[in-house]
Amino acid sequence: MLLKISMGKLQSILSLSKCMSPHVRDDFEEELDAVATLAEDVKEGHFAVFAVKGGVPKRFIVELSCLADPAFLCLLEKAKEEYGFMQKGPLSVPCWPEELQKILIRISTTKAIN
Repeated sequence: MLLKISMGKLQSILSLSKCMSPHVRDDFEEELDAVATLAEDVKEGHFAVFAVKGGVPKRFIVELSCLADPAFLCLLEKAKEEYGFMQKGPLSVPCWPEELQKILIRISTTKAIN
């Protein structure tokens, strides 16, 4: 559900870019290029998430299949409550890196068993 909402927002932003003046569109396309460049290590079917509690935020590369996991969805719900949908920048979840790591390990282990 959250993925559908995000994809819908991305599609509407991209369709809006066609209606923008050339100057605004150039700035917008430069921002998209910068995001694409930063995310070169994110393989297809994955996305980046930052765990932000504690010292320095820690970046994780997460499979899209994690969006079906109740514990991961709970973290996204907490992020929605804390940051809202208008959050600028990368996807961040309000948890300790170790907490997110445990969730991802459990998901990976469960996936390997099945």
